[in-house]
Amino acid sequence: MRRVSFVIPCYNCEKTIEAVTTEISQFAGSHDIDAQIILVDDGSADGTWKTLQGLCSKNDRIKAASFSKNFGQASAILAGLSMVSGDYVFCMDDDGQAPVEEISNFLDKIDEGYDVVFAKYNKVQQNFFRNFTSRINAWMARVLTEKPRGVETASFFCMRRYVADNMIKYDRPYPYISGLIFRITHNATNLPAEQRKRKEGRSGYTFKKLLGLWFNGFTSFSILPLRFATAMGFFFAAFGIIFAIVTIVRKLLNPAIQAGYSSTIAFLAFLGGIILFCIGEMGEYIGREYMCTSRKPQYIVRMKAGFEDKNDEVKE
Repeated sequence: MRRVSFVIPCYNCEKTIEAVTTEISQFAGSHDIDAQIILVDDGSADGTWKTLQGLCSKNDRIKAASFSKNFGQASAILAGLSMVSGDYVFCMDDDGQAPVEEISNFLDKIDEGYDVVFAKYNKVQQNFFRNFTSRINAWMARVLTEKPRGVETASFFCMRRYVADNMIKYDRPYPYISGLIFRITHNATNLPAEQRKRKEGRSGYTFKKLLGLWFNGFTSFSILPLRFATAMGFFFAAFGIIFAIVTIVRKLLNPAIQAGYSSTIAFLAFLGGIILFCIGEMGEYIGREYMCTSRKPQYIVRMKAGFEDKNDEVKE
């Protein structure tokens, strides 16, 4: 019997999460899988926590934890990973869009020798905004986290237990799940799957949250933006020298040429914008290092359900 843990970050999902856990339990029961389900309430504003408590009381294979506030999906995933007991670990969303019927195929793919298997959806059931932001996230994963060529990331994936164990060693704030995975292994692949349509509600990802996710990817797992800023500084310094030489030569050849005040002001304004951008970027890195050294918690668990030990837990 395969021992499999399912980690599901939950946010305002009181209407969908019971159906998700029921389907997982039924699938596991009919496919000789010992399933453990970890639900992490990421500071929901509705009755999600009460729903999770009810699920834990009905099924002793379901465990739940509730954050003291909204820390983000990545933090919820890491909190769930710290509680798993299975040899295989699935991560998935709470909206019922993940194709649970493909679980056995994911496990078989892992048994072929891969460390991580991501779903690759033939048709993504999301609106234009989410499709656009997903493409940006995929580009970031490829450029900033050294993602293997040809591998696409998704919120529904399966990994070996050792990957999860090493991911939770990251104890700083601002985690980025794809970055953590590809720091550990490049032995990843995709499995074609059909994403279901959302039955209830809408995505909890606002533009502000997605912007925070992108910043985490840019500033927590790569120094590439700093190298880009350095290259930009070198480029504009070289351009300024060449521009100055050309201006002097033109003036020497034709003294009647008037000095171009408007072009000078435009150039200085553009250059000033680049300088401010680079300073702001470096400030972001410095600020995040300050938050890390000040021991800002990655998440705080306020309550637990389904565990023998229900003491509060703080991770810093």
